[in-house]
Amino acid sequence: MKKLIAAAALISASSFAMADNGPAGCGLGTAVVFPDANVWYEHVLAATTNGTSGNQTFGMTSGTLGCESANGPLKAAEAFMNDNMDQLAADSARGQGETLDALAQVMGVEAADTAAFRATVQSNFDSMFTTEATAGDAFRSLTEAMSQDKALQKYVG
Repeated sequence: MKKLIAAAALISASSFAMADNGPAGCGLGTAVVFPDANVWYEHVLAATTNGTSGNQTFGMTSGTLGCESANGPLKAAEAFMNDNMDQLAADSARGQGETLDALAQVMGVEAADTAAFRATVQSNFDSMFTTEATAGDAFRSLTEAMSQDKALQKYVG
């Protein structure tokens, strides 16, 4: 189930990448092969290049190839938190759970750092999940807490 949730979040992240780059999205096809696409078939060829070569995922993760606005896994994590706020709050209070593990996976947290991630989220529960907090507020609190932890700061840039 965790992998299904993480996959759905990553798939939805591709829509963020497409927002600033027109119908072809971001990637090698848009940035290099057809940078000035203005007719429908050029957009189709750019999108085909982006999708079949797998470079769109790389571009979103690395923030290159015109995918800078996608913000890689962090943007996907914020969208994931927005879609799963209630269950994530319950898991965060306990410091464990499927939704919390899926968030770690979406953010690219390595297995060796998962325990630190869970502990950080649980210890910062009160600042992340106030009664007035939106998913954006919780996400900002999470990334701030992660940036204060030596093992986790590499995931928030």
